[in-house]
Amino acid sequence: MPVVEMRGVTKRFGSLVANDHIDLEIAANEIHALLGENGAGKSTLMKILYGFYQPDEGEILVEGKKVVLKSPVDAIRAGIGLVSQHFSLVPTFTVAENIVLGFESSSILNREALNQRVHDTARRYGFSIDPNAIVRDLSVGQQQRVEILKALYRECRVLILDEPTAVLTPRDAVALFEALHQLQQQNLSVIIITHKLEEVMAFSQRVTVLRLGKVAGREVTSQTNPQDLARLMVGRNVLEVTRNTDHKASDAVALSVKNLSVSDNRGILALRDVSFSVHEGEVVGIAGIAGNGQSELVAALGGLIKPDSGDVRVTGKALELGDPRSFIEHKVARIPEDRLKGVLGDLSVAENLALEQINDFTQLGHLNHKHIQQSAQQLITDFQIKAKPNDRVRTLSGGNIQKVILARTLSRKPAVVIAAQPTRGLDIGATEYVHQKLLEQKARGAGVLIVSEDLDETLLLSDRILVIYAGQIVGEFTAGQANIDHISLLMAGSKVATD
Repeated sequence: MPVVEMRGVTKRFGSLVANDHIDLEIAANEIHALLGENGAGKSTLMKILYGFYQPDEGEILVEGKKVVLKSPVDAIRAGIGLVSQHFSLVPTFTVAENIVLGFESSSILNREALNQRVHDTARRYGFSIDPNAIVRDLSVGQQQRVEILKALYRECRVLILDEPTAVLTPRDAVALFEALHQLQQQNLSVIIITHKLEEVMAFSQRVTVLRLGKVAGREVTSQTNPQDLARLMVGRNVLEVTRNTDHKASDAVALSVKNLSVSDNRGILALRDVSFSVHEGEVVGIAGIAGNGQSELVAALGGLIKPDSGDVRVTGKALELGDPRSFIEHKVARIPEDRLKGVLGDLSVAENLALEQINDFTQLGHLNHKHIQQSAQQLITDFQIKAKPNDRVRTLSGGNIQKVILARTLSRKPAVVIAAQPTRGLDIGATEYVHQKLLEQKARGAGVLIVSEDLDETLLLSDRILVIYAGQIVGEFTAGQANIDHISLLMAGSKVATD
C-alpha cells in the first residue's frame, strides 16, 4: 500500500489548468523525485498535498485512508511535512525554540524538558545538533537540518523537500542525502522537487515527470538515464552544452578588476580588496555561497553602485565607477541576478529591448517607433523569444524574460558579459539556451564572468573558477584542476591546500 496516493488531482486557476488529472504514488521508505519544467505543476501539486491549495477534482489517500487537507495543519496531522528552499526560521531563537514554535500548546515552556525532547528526536533520527544553538550562528546546511528536524518533531511520515540543494555547497548536499538515507531506514518517505538530474539519478528510487500539468512519465531510477528524463521533461532531445576545451583564451585582458572594495547598504564592507582579470575568449566563474559579496560585486561591475575603492578596466580603458552609462558605452553586457529587476514589466517587449540603446532609436528628440518595432521583431526571431513586440513583458515566462535581457545585451556584441545567476529558476530547456548563448559570446572573443551559486553550472562553463568567501577571493582553479572537495571547503570558509 502506498504511504501517499493522489488520484486524478486537478487544479485550475481561472482558465489555466495547473494540474490535469494527476496520479501520484509514494511508496513507504522511498526517495521519490518530482521533475518538470517551470510551470509544469510540481509546486502546485505539492501545495495541494500540504494543504495550501484544495483540488478542484480528485482525492488524496494517506496509508489507504481518504483525507481532506484544508490547511497545512491538516497535512501535519496526516503525517506530511514540507521544507521549502526559503527557510521559515527565527534567527534569534535557539534550535529548540524554532522546532517547537507554533506546535507546543503550553503558554509556559519548560526549557530543560523542551531541549531534552528535541535532543531525543535528533538522536532518534541520527541528527547531531545542539538544541541550545542560536539559529543565526548555524551554517545554511545546519539550518536546513533544523527545518527537517522541525517536521520530524511533528512526527511526519512523508517529507517534501523543495529544491533542497539550491542553497547548499556540494559537501552539504552530500551530507543532506546521507541524512535522508538514514531517515529512509526510520520508515520515512521523501519527495524531492529538483531540477538536478544528477541528484535524481544518484539518490532517488523512483521518478515522476510532469509536463504542462500532466504526468509525462513514471520511471524506476535504476532503469532510466538523464537524457531520457530530460526528454520527458521538455518533450524533445536536450543537448548538453559544454565548453570547447580546445579553445584558447587570448592573452589580451577583456576585464581587469584591481583592489575593489565595496560596502553594502548597511555600510559594512562586503568586498575586500578584490582583484582578478578575465581574458578575451575566456569564461571565469565566481563560486560561492549566497551572501559572500557576490551581489555587491555584480552591482559594482554594472556601474550600479560606487565602490569604496578600486579600479575597473575594459580592454584597458578605465570605467567611471558608479555610472551605468560608462559601462554601457564600454560594451559591458549585464545579466542581473533578479531578471525582473532587469526589465520594466508594464512596458512592451519592444520597448524593453530598446532601453539600453534608446539613442539609436531617436531622431530629432523623438522616438522612431517603427524602427523600435522592426528591431524588436528581428531580435525576437534571433533569440527565439515566445512573444510579440507589443506584449507586456510582465506576461512572459521567466525563461522568455531572460531571453529579452539576453537579446538586449548580447546583440550589441559586448566586450565583457557579466552574468549573475543566469539560469536561476529556469527549467532545463531555458537553461540549455542560456548556456549556449554565453558560450557563443566566449567563442566570439568576449570575456565572460559568471557569478553563480550553482557549482555544477560554474564547473560546466568556466575555464577558470574563483572562489569567494566573506568578500574575498580565497581560491583559484583552472578547469582541469578543479577539485569539488577543495572548492566546497573554500566556499564554506575552510582553509585547504589546493595543490
